[in-house]
Amino acid sequence: MTFSRFIIFVLFTGSGAFFLWSLYQRLSLVRLGGDDNRFDRPDQRLRSMLAFAFGQKRVLARPFGVNHFIFFWACILLVVVNVEFVLGGIFPALHLSNLPDFFYVPIRLVSDIVSLLTLGAVVAALIRRTFFPLIPEARNYEGYLIVAVVAVHMLAYFGISSAEVALGHERAAAWMPVSVFFAHSLSGFGEVGLERLHGLFWWIHAFALLVLFNYLIPYSKHLHVFTAIGNCFFRSLEKPNTQPREIFEVGVDLGADEVGRLTWKDLFDSFACTECGRCQDVCPAHNTGKKLNPRQIIHDIKVNLLAKGSAKAPELALIGDGGEGSCSEEAIWDCTTCGACLEACPVFIEHPQKLVKMRRHMVQMKSRFPEELLNLFENMEQRSNPWGIAPSERTKWSSLMDVKEFSAEETEYLFFVGCAGSFDTRNKHVTVALATILDAAGVSWGTLGKDELCCGDSVRRLGNEYVFEQMTLKNVELLKARGVKKIITQCPHCFSTLKNDYRQYGLDLEVVPHSQLISELLESGRLKLPNTADVGRILFHDSCYLGRHNDIYQAPRDVIAAATGFPPSEFERNRENSFCCGAGGGRMWMEENSGRRINRTRVKESLQQNPDTICVSCPYCMTMITDGLKDEQGEAVRVMDIAEVVAESMRPRQ
Repeated sequence: MTFSRFIIFVLFTGSGAFFLWSLYQRLSLVRLGGDDNRFDRPDQRLRSMLAFAFGQKRVLARPFGVNHFIFFWACILLVVVNVEFVLGGIFPALHLSNLPDFFYVPIRLVSDIVSLLTLGAVVAALIRRTFFPLIPEARNYEGYLIVAVVAVHMLAYFGISSAEVALGHERAAAWMPVSVFFAHSLSGFGEVGLERLHGLFWWIHAFALLVLFNYLIPYSKHLHVFTAIGNCFFRSLEKPNTQPREIFEVGVDLGADEVGRLTWKDLFDSFACTECGRCQDVCPAHNTGKKLNPRQIIHDIKVNLLAKGSAKAPELALIGDGGEGSCSEEAIWDCTTCGACLEACPVFIEHPQKLVKMRRHMVQMKSRFPEELLNLFENMEQRSNPWGIAPSERTKWSSLMDVKEFSAEETEYLFFVGCAGSFDTRNKHVTVALATILDAAGVSWGTLGKDELCCGDSVRRLGNEYVFEQMTLKNVELLKARGVKKIITQCPHCFSTLKNDYRQYGLDLEVVPHSQLISELLESGRLKLPNTADVGRILFHDSCYLGRHNDIYQAPRDVIAAATGFPPSEFERNRENSFCCGAGGGRMWMEENSGRRINRTRVKESLQQNPDTICVSCPYCMTMITDGLKDEQGEAVRVMDIAEVVAESMRPRQ
């Protein structure tokens, strides 16, 4: 081995060892987190990783994702070339040129084309980052540096290849159109000059590799080159529409006030974050000028974790206003748990779950929460509804109807009316409309009457897990004692809680939202609509907990089309991209003290379409949109639930 090759050997061996040590130092910190089983069903996880990490499925959901797709696959395909670059510099016998033409020529052709595409992607990335950034924070030193280093890396590759072509040392030159093009500009250098150029470009190429693997990848957000692939493997295979149970034992801290109280997957998420800004771009709180920025929350967790793993860094509070590395209380309470961030994230980071864990600590360990929640928590504990109304009032909506009490022997479905459907004056009309529809279709149903209890959705999302568990245990006992097997809900929050959260407590029932049931009744012919509802131009608003959290989008649209004779108009942001009404995550019971009101933002969007009626499928959305219309002088627009639209079409014409 010559002296120069020995220097290269020492340099890259040391660099490789430092790279592996850096990865270990960072990724070993995730062991500080708690248990979370993300290794089950490995076949499904592998398919997920192939589709979303290697196939870039979510990345390609947006037009500019093509550019990232090129970068990603350039890294994958050029790994072979770069490994050969290093090994060939030390051991000439390992040079790719020693391969037979059958293997060698395609490798050189692909390398040439991919390197050109990568340079094109670099130019596009610079234009995008400078003039059309998704978020202003995209214009940063680190972002420009990675693009610059990749550009230098590619240009150095072409410098090496074109010098070899010009020297006549490249037998695959006929299959390397880009390198040949550059080689023409080097023809005047002569053999000695070309040899020197080759050496210069080799060391530039080597320097770019060293910067990538010893700084940009392990010590910046670009660690996601590796961790994002892992995160697509470890992602939740079901919709992340619930929260983990908490263990209530003496001496056990509840919730999370430090990174060690989060799970290892929560911590791994922080290293997988690409900081692309897609989550903050769709977050209703962030979009209305509030303090919450889901991207910043994940970044702060990472900074806090790195500080905890460093003996030199000062201890950072996870919850507080200590700047970078601390999540502010205001931001934690801003979240509506709408799931927009979950839907947008290309690497399946679970933002709301972390915020709820921090809420749990503040509520259960510190009794520190917004003042308006005190009455809510007391009302839930004492009377099992948000308003503290006497349970005997739950049946008043049915005073003019003959409603049966649920009996497992006589009724098929339990109609779980919910608190809003029982107590809220406006939503009682929805309850009556749905009951009328069920009777007209001959559905066998009954209610629990005054024995019905709140499902507990809001208290769980607000972090009061202890009260939620007490309510849930009572509900599970009641539903099992009554022999309930099938439940109808009109509230997506009741639907999602009974269907998803209650499974953690051993209750696995068939729960169907009213939109889906009405759609099935219409399709089967059990429900006949003699007329079409005269509601004018109708605009449909997707509920977050029906749509993003449970993938039910088409059923309510089919119901509206059947009742009115035409499909509903759509918001600009609809289906999985729908904009929250602002009431989820317990925000229904809280004031918005900063920024613009979320419901008014959604209503302004609706008024641009000049609707006569806005149709909803959720009592929270009903309240928020109705209030927003009043604030925006849009009282002429009606707000109706899909059940009311159907009931309208069932009325005989005068």
